[in-house]
Amino acid sequence: MLGIRKTFGKLFATIAVAACGVCALSGSASAKEYDLYLGGFPAGFMLDTATVEVVGIFEVMTESGLKSPAKDAGMRTGDIIVGINGKEVTSSEDVTEMLSGLKRAEIRVLRGEEEMTLDLIPVRDMTSGKTRAGVLVRDSLSGVGTVTYIDRAAGKFGSLGHPVTDAEGNITRINGGTLYKCVIYDVKRGVRGTPGELKGAFENSREIGSIAINAGSGVFGSLSENCDLSGLTPIEKGSISEVTPGKAVIYSTVGANHTECYDISIVKVDKYNRENKNYVIKVNDPDLIAVTGGIVQGMSGSPIVQNGKLVGAVTHVFINDPTRGYGISIDNMLDTY
Repeated sequence: MLGIRKTFGKLFATIAVAACGVCALSGSASAKEYDLYLGGFPAGFMLDTATVEVVGIFEVMTESGLKSPAKDAGMRTGDIIVGINGKEVTSSEDVTEMLSGLKRAEIRVLRGEEEMTLDLIPVRDMTSGKTRAGVLVRDSLSGVGTVTYIDRAAGKFGSLGHPVTDAEGNITRINGGTLYKCVIYDVKRGVRGTPGELKGAFENSREIGSIAINAGSGVFGSLSENCDLSGLTPIEKGSISEVTPGKAVIYSTVGANHTECYDISIVKVDKYNRENKNYVIKVNDPDLIAVTGGIVQGMSGSPIVQNGKLVGAVTHVFINDPTRGYGISIDNMLDTY
């Protein structure tokens, strides 16, 4: 449920423990055992993908008029370029360099599950004098989500609670990435049938850490050495076996760039769910509902706390009821990285 800025661009603040009555956290003894610190603050995600995707096809002005080599070759948006003239393609720079000066190129693409070879004839662009194929590609994704926890001793973070996926729902393969601090500047309220969204701006000069893994249970990585963690609150881990249906809270940043806790109910607990949908939750807090309508894109990763313990993270919203959604257990996130 990460908002893809296609922002993927949609979310750092001091924890406001007094925002609601049931938000008191447990002591720090067990927090030292796990060395976990509460998240709930927004972050900008920049993922370097392991594939090069065609995102646009355009015409090039040549001496004989407008031509579109990519279109003429049969290329489509969504195609993954995997090779050019027998050489592997791993970045958008590869595409530019390999096509430079060529009169003809064999482009190997992956379209869905089918691999095919296209015959492309580049043309000379009158405006720049360079050889062009008339294709736009990308090798990165960016967007806004929420950090769930920080493990200070290990120097790691966990976020989102779900993977970043492609249009077909497949987990996007990545070659790393960067996590930035982020400022929320607008909220699109969710309504029945239409998910809402947190809109944010990256603070590119303020790195939180480097992204290492995009997995079924979230996005994980290592903290930057200069990342300021002084305002974070230690918290004890709660196993899913301790969780019961009933009152809980989530921590999230949806306005004024201030992390607050909001009342929710855990409606259902499913320890063995294979899709990491371990909790069904319902937002009860009138303040959160007034601003967002419930759960919106960008809130993915918001920590779920019950009885003062970190037990999971928000992952998805029900399209037909934005006050309800799914959550993943913290056990599953911590077991990943």
